[in-house]
Amino acid sequence: MDFELSAEQRMYQRAVHDFCEAEIKPRAQEVDRAGELPWTAIHKMPTLGLTGLQVPEEYGGAGMDTISAAIAIEELGRVCGSTALSISAHNNLGCGPIVHWGTPAQKQKYLPQLTSGEMLGALALTEPNAGSDLANAQTIALRDGDHFTVNGSKAWITNPMFAPVINTYVRTSKEVGSKNFNLLLIEPSSAGVTIHAPEKKMGLKGSPTQMITFEDVRVPADQVLGEEGRGLHQVLATLDAGRISIGALSVGLAQGAFEEAVRYAKQREAFGNKISNFQAIQWMIADAALEIDAARLLVYRAAWLKDQGKSFTKEAAMAKLLASEVAERVCFNAIQIHGSYGYSAEFPVERMYRDQRLMSIGEGTSQIQRLVIAQRVLGEMA
Repeated sequence: MDFELSAEQRMYQRAVHDFCEAEIKPRAQEVDRAGELPWTAIHKMPTLGLTGLQVPEEYGGAGMDTISAAIAIEELGRVCGSTALSISAHNNLGCGPIVHWGTPAQKQKYLPQLTSGEMLGALALTEPNAGSDLANAQTIALRDGDHFTVNGSKAWITNPMFAPVINTYVRTSKEVGSKNFNLLLIEPSSAGVTIHAPEKKMGLKGSPTQMITFEDVRVPADQVLGEEGRGLHQVLATLDAGRISIGALSVGLAQGAFEEAVRYAKQREAFGNKISNFQAIQWMIADAALEIDAARLLVYRAAWLKDQGKSFTKEAAMAKLLASEVAERVCFNAIQIHGSYGYSAEFPVERMYRDQRLMSIGEGTSQIQRLVIAQRVLGEMA
């Protein structure tokens, strides 16, 4: 059992770390304030493979293993939650389904655009009345000869305003059944597609989250992604992989807050001592170091299982659940260590605390993760 990263993975981690320090971290506060992604930095990301982490090289991607992809998202999350979320969603929700189920023509048409650093991918899944309940999705695509006609709405979608194509989860029949769902590749420039203004959010303000409405949108039948009737299966598989990435992002947010807390504790004085000498502070730091390490190991385990072609649904849920809840505790205590300054927008831990709050909601809430884990455990022990 080897817990060491490979030499190549360590080199890549250092390269992404240095890029984030130079290009992302100095702009993180402005990204949050202005509500805009750092596009100057994103345009440079293809050189590090960040806009095509697991896209084959022939389409402009980096073709990386899942552990390397998790390392990249963690490093982004360490300095800017907004940028990390948009890049995570782009890679896992935007590029991932096309890589796995796209035809050669679909891949050739969309993946080079997505890996270019000029656009970001998106998955339209959640609806106003259907989040975790995927079987209740009401956006419907009815077959009409060689086209589908799509009507409905999606909510809380990341990156749609930047996407050349949106992987859209649709119902293809009004009847009940798991085989009545598909993923359609819908170009947002199509007549009848409306992408609404970004939502006003608590955190992750630089990463756009938007509603999309579809009114009699005509989509060619050859824009179905993969085998017809497999949409629900595809989405569940996509979410499994996405949970590894959100777990990595959560670890990054926790790591960033931890580093800020340690730095502040070693500088701040009270009662004639550095506060890092106080046991109460040391215990918070110790707990953070312990939990971050545990969460990171769970993320790496799930990533390794995925790369080995083994089942990883339970392990991805475990990693995402623990990492997201660790991020909340670590960011909370980072503010405690900063005292009143931690509540100030002048210090990054304030932003990190707001950003981490989505991690236990997106890609399935903590409650859904517990259901996934329990169902797998009970099934294994049946």
